[in-house]
Amino acid sequence: MIKVGKPAPDFKASAFYKGKFMSTSLSDYKGKWVVLCFYPGDFTFV
Repeated sequence: MIKVGKPAPDFKASAFYKGKFMSTSLSDYKGKWVVLCFYPGDFTFV
């Protein structure tokens, strides 16, 4: 579990941006403020 005040581990994920899928990682945003929002697709019964 990540603790408050500690750095998050790097990870890679797929993202949908400007009409297409792309690969991104947390390290792409090093030194910038980042807000992560995880949302399961509608009607996926998660």
